[in-house]
Amino acid sequence: MSRPATLGQLRESGWRSVPVKEEVRRNACARIVAGRPVVEGVLGYDDTVLPQLENALLAGHDMVFLGERGQAKTRIIRSLVELLDEWMPVVAGSEINDDPYVPVSRHARDLVRDHGDDTPVEWVHRSARFGEKLATPDTSIADLIGEVDPIRVAEGRYLSDELTLHYGLVPRTNRGIFAINELPDLAERIQVGLLNVLEERDIQVRGYKIRLPLDVMLVASANPEDYTNRGRIITPLKDRFGAQIRTHYPLDVEAELAVVAQEARPLAVEGLRVEVPGHMAEIVAAISHQARQSPNVNQRSGVSVRLSIANLETLVANATRRALRLGEPEVVPRVSDLAALGASTGGKVEIETLDEGRDEAVMERIVKTAVLDVFKRRVPGSRFGALLAEFEGGTVVHVGDDVPSAAYVEALGGLPALRAAALPVAGSESPAAVASAVELVLEGLHLSRRLNKDAAGGRATYRGRG
Repeated sequence: MSRPATLGQLRESGWRSVPVKEEVRRNACARIVAGRPVVEGVLGYDDTVLPQLENALLAGHDMVFLGERGQAKTRIIRSLVELLDEWMPVVAGSEINDDPYVPVSRHARDLVRDHGDDTPVEWVHRSARFGEKLATPDTSIADLIGEVDPIRVAEGRYLSDELTLHYGLVPRTNRGIFAINELPDLAERIQVGLLNVLEERDIQVRGYKIRLPLDVMLVASANPEDYTNRGRIITPLKDRFGAQIRTHYPLDVEAELAVVAQEARPLAVEGLRVEVPGHMAEIVAAISHQARQSPNVNQRSGVSVRLSIANLETLVANATRRALRLGEPEVVPRVSDLAALGASTGGKVEIETLDEGRDEAVMERIVKTAVLDVFKRRVPGSRFGALLAEFEGGTVVHVGDDVPSAAYVEALGGLPALRAAALPVAGSESPAAVASAVELVLEGLHLSRRLNKDAAGGRATYRGRG
């Protein structure tokens, strides 16, 4: 269906102009009535963050999302564009999305005055109605609000001519959503420049005697003030935001796993079949949860869900490397693959310890606690009596990054109790899945002080404690 191409045709079509916040409210209401979330792809916030977001949208508030790194603040903000109408008419050639019914820029006002109902109209997609700026200390008022364009002055216009203005990011997002990420990093004198945008809904450039009324929904993200030394949100600006929405990390392992499953990039190698057992995915998520509770980890810095995502990807990569080296068709991570997580953990967790060089020991303790927790959930304790008896007779089991899956299956032939404990965890008799389950059982028994373990390099030996 063709859209109106002139102002007159737009009037005849019955199209009605509404403020952007009313437009967002209308579309948010439609989603709520239909039982759909107001933003897609955000997990673990159904009972906490999303109700606050819905309230802010219905109230027509500008918002600031407050939370540590990796809490989906930017994703939520960018998803808000889906609450805009798909297409919106603007005066043709307008730099600031002028409403054909109520133009505000000099260009649009002149065009409507000269052409009336024949004024050409263009249609802007909602994706072009979203503006975003990462706040940095060198961000200027010219970037956000605007500045005199010297090229236009050189073309012969007077400095007093409004057409010499080059509009900044905020006015160019007129009738849309503008987002500022990491707002406290914005210099305080620049934050002052946003006060009129939020309250009086207008801007002024270089002292020009013009009032440019803007229709903008302003959204910002920030780390909690006492979690950053880089800056702060000035009180008058904070006061002008209608809603402050506090985000958080996943509250349980299940929510963390759902986020990881959605965000982790699949690893595909021709000829290999990749499968991540449930217990290994749980361990990855549990590592992040343990790190968020550890007194040796800087909680002000936070432990992002990106840690779980990167750890899972590294875990699968290490298992893939083993499968390629051993010529196995299945890629199934094991407990021994957890040793590879140091590379994906180092840059995402800030260790606080009095002893120099104790970072590795702290992370090793966190990983062991996560493995033990998953072991207790996954392996019933009633089976341990017969299993431990097999080891008390002198049985020794070798495991490691370079041990083929078939070796685990062969070892189970003479250890029926270990087989009985491992197969329910494996979920199948696939050699690679069995190997992963056996390592969980053996490591869990060692961490619960029922088996001894001798480790050297990437290999380990489990034996009885007698």
